[in-house]
Amino acid sequence: MGAQLRVYTQRIRSAQTTKKITRAMELISASRIAKAQARVAASTPYSRAVTQAVSAVASFSNVEHILTTEPEKVERAAVVIFSSDRGLAGAFNSNVLREAEELAKLLRGQGKEVVYYLIGRKAVGYFAFRRRDAEQTWVGGTDNPEFATAQEVGQTLVEKFVQPTSEGGVDEIHIIYNRFVSMLTQTPEVVRLLPLEVVEGAEDITDTTILPLYEFEPDATTVLDALLPVYIESRIFNAMLQSAASKHAATQKAMKSASDNADNLIRDYTRLRNNARQAEITQQIAEIVGGADALSSAK
Repeated sequence: MGAQLRVYTQRIRSAQTTKKITRAMELISASRIAKAQARVAASTPYSRAVTQAVSAVASFSNVEHILTTEPEKVERAAVVIFSSDRGLAGAFNSNVLREAEELAKLLRGQGKEVVYYLIGRKAVGYFAFRRRDAEQTWVGGTDNPEFATAQEVGQTLVEKFVQPTSEGGVDEIHIIYNRFVSMLTQTPEVVRLLPLEVVEGAEDITDTTILPLYEFEPDATTVLDALLPVYIESRIFNAMLQSAASKHAATQKAMKSASDNADNLIRDYTRLRNNARQAEITQQIAEIVGGADALSSAK
């Protein structure tokens, strides 16, 4: 009985230590999520406005541009995966990696070669474990994204997009990231970044909608050339911010669940320890009574 009591006591202490760690991580994520949400809220309108402006200009300028022109044959497609540098976030990384696998399967089924660009140590580790190659990787800073990283990623993607396929370029660019919906919901999002596919906000356009008139200086092609990197960088940075906010929310939810599980373990082991202690006391009393009866019988 004594050994059993020691085992239960040790397990209770282990659960209490685990609870302290998970509770601390939950509070850290809770303190960071507000700032991450604010950055997403500040970035999303600009990213949406840039996308809408580029879509509208490309649609109503009557100019064939690499931004919107569909290639006759798509041979290579780039898939950019946004993951995190750290774990302990539930299904945050596994969801986005599963979406990437499904997208790659779909693209290969269409006869396209898939090349990967990875952001975050979890995606890099996933590919390294499976001995799969990636064109380029970026790690560090996923909890607090910087615009300089988005510029570097955007510049790399633009260079590959304008480069001929025979020289290692790509014909399509897809991004996969977790979109922040709420503190409880983060949804994996798959977006074809280039060529530009739809006009965001097109559902609001009716037959009576007055569309803006654009004048290009010096010309439409030059304007679209200048807008291309701005569009890519803004969408990449917004995806990084969405992913960071989703990561903090997922970590907070996962750590709260872990803390609740630790509470349940502590309660269960405390009950088992009390039962074992009561059984030990009952056994001791029975031994004392049995000894007393034996002594009285001997007399």
